Amino acid sequence: MSIKVYTDGACRGNPGPGGWGVFIIYNDSTKELFDGQKETTNNQMEILAAIEALKYLKDEEQEITLYTDSNYVRKGITEWIGNWKINNWRTSSKKPVANKELWIELDKLTLNKKITWNWVKGHSGDPGNDRADQLANFGADNVS
Repeated sequence: MSIKVYTDGACRGNPGPGGWGVFIIYNDSTKELFDGQKETTNNQMEILAAIEALKYLKDEEQEITLYTDSNYVRKGITEWIGNWKINNWRTSSKKPVANKELWIELDKLTLNKKITWNWVKGHSGDPGNDRADQLANFGADNVS
């Protein structure tokens, strides 16, 4: 059985105060993580949520199923990052990759892990995504 992880980011202003939230379900128990930053973007918080989830699970050997409502995160880590690395952290239009340091950290955390990345529609009634969203908003509220 895999560990289910729901991640989300929130931002007031974009840029502005923001937060990230993680809701983990494993072994019939749950874990909630959240925090925030005074000056950030929504995309940074979305990536950071995935980073913090994988940091928390760094010693886990079970398969991880990660759910995000951010196609930026899902496509970034599953489709785009290989070309970014080949192209010296440049996009297909030759521009520097935004949030490069966060992408590098996320990429390192995925090494030697079996992770399935899934997109889930935000605010659609998915209980795990809804809880991650609440946690991300708690994180944003705690710094604003």
